[in-house]
Amino acid sequence: MSSITMDHDRGSEPGTGKPKLDAPQGAIAGLVFAAIMTLGLGYTVWSLYQDISGAGMPATTWLPFLLLGIAMLIALGFEFVNGFHDTANAVATVIYTHAMPAPLAVVWSGFFNFLGVMLSTGAVAFGIISLLPVELILNVGSGAGFAMVFALLIAAIIWNLGTWALGLPASSSHTLIGSIIGVGLANQIYNASSGTSGVDWTKATEIGWSLLISPLFGFIAAALVFLTLKLMVRNPELYAEPKGNKPPPLWIRGVLIATCTGVSFAHGSNDGQKGMGLIMLILIGCAPTAYALNRAIPAGDLDNFRRSAIAASAVIDQKALGYAIIGDPRQNVTRYVSERKIDDSTFPALSALNKEIVKTIETYGHPSKFPATAVANARNDMYLASEALRFIFKADKKEEKIFSADDLKIMTAYKASLDDATKFIPFWVKVAVAIALGLGTMVGWKRIVVTVGEKIGKQHLTYAQGASAELVAAGTIAAADIYGLPVSTTHILSSGVAGTMAANKSGLQMSTVRNMLMAWVLTLPCAILISGTLFVLLRQVF
Repeated sequence: MSSITMDHDRGSEPGTGKPKLDAPQGAIAGLVFAAIMTLGLGYTVWSLYQDISGAGMPATTWLPFLLLGIAMLIALGFEFVNGFHDTANAVATVIYTHAMPAPLAVVWSGFFNFLGVMLSTGAVAFGIISLLPVELILNVGSGAGFAMVFALLIAAIIWNLGTWALGLPASSSHTLIGSIIGVGLANQIYNASSGTSGVDWTKATEIGWSLLISPLFGFIAAALVFLTLKLMVRNPELYAEPKGNKPPPLWIRGVLIATCTGVSFAHGSNDGQKGMGLIMLILIGCAPTAYALNRAIPAGDLDNFRRSAIAASAVIDQKALGYAIIGDPRQNVTRYVSERKIDDSTFPALSALNKEIVKTIETYGHPSKFPATAVANARNDMYLASEALRFIFKADKKEEKIFSADDLKIMTAYKASLDDATKFIPFWVKVAVAIALGLGTMVGWKRIVVTVGEKIGKQHLTYAQGASAELVAAGTIAAADIYGLPVSTTHILSSGVAGTMAANKSGLQMSTVRNMLMAWVLTLPCAILISGTLFVLLRQVF
């Protein structure tokens, strides 16, 4: 849908093997695009209205709804920008090998990005949220909570647009992680005396390693796949530059389209979840009555929740014998979630908190029947208990002496019930994010496609190189999705292309490689600086 003008014409030239990137878009395509966007926004607004009115949320002022609308547009805008910023990762290889014409490739990729979001698990969404300071998650409806959401989303959009304008394949995941860390550090400056105010460095380190290792893995793995293919398949045509606009042999064309499909699907599944997690924070902050707890839990699951909570109480109470907790147990549990150090107050506090959860369930029954005044506290209690158990399980795995095997089963079932109640994604949120990401994929793609297709290696991308890079990218992203780790589609694919160029001794354009490395190095500190500054400014506004 976009017709970005580059410094030089990259249209099709007879005999050069360069694809045609400037095909005009018809009026019908523009109307279909506008119609899908309008329907998506309409469905989002209608679903919000249905949920909020059905929950009986009191409307004493329009301010929360105004903030909700603005925040939702910014969050969906982030996913839209993410779509066209990262399109090149999936389509560059099929376009430059003539496996698919450019207009068809971006529509194809957009559709499978859409499907990837719709069929995603949600694990990555809540992995991202776990990076944020505990106190901001618990008080997401406060001024600081709104400042957090707006700051990290706007910072990510600014950096994504800046790198896209320069044609640099930088990472949206990298950018978002940096933005979250920036908010955490800025919040820590505001609350220096509180141990719960900063970044969850354990989770940040875990995600940081996945972002650091994934491009190195992409480079090496793609090179090895390419060399293996060269040994096993001796067809010279696969390793030569395409002749004119001639498509590749049918079987390699099928592989290229399949891997493009896989990368698109995996990108939607992994990157789409980041937007879903942030949208859930926005919904919880602006409309807690409707979204703080899962109002769609089946009655049978609620009975299981109640039984597992009572069984877990017996296990926790046994651990708390001989100790007493004075004051609000939430403070002690919150401190444990922040510091991850089990002391004499940890299990007594968790026991007291768990009793509050059981009492709330037995008093009100189904979450849909919780009064507005009780919803936010109930959600925070359940979230705290779940996070505390997450870290206790990690300690148990390391030390193997906290729970017996039977007790661990009981506690695991209890945590699953807590997560079902607090970590959920409504269907319409998936649809809204899927449409934003899918439509974004069809816009503004040419800048970075040219960089990946023409400016990494000194020779034209061959069929075998494109297939090798895409296979590695699709496999790596799918594996990361299973383990709930956000990885960079951009880094894996672009480094994979570079790896195949090196393996084929095609030569690398060092100026492009240098710029990509600079973007990789600068993304984190720049995103931290932008989001931290925005957070400080927005704290004054809110």
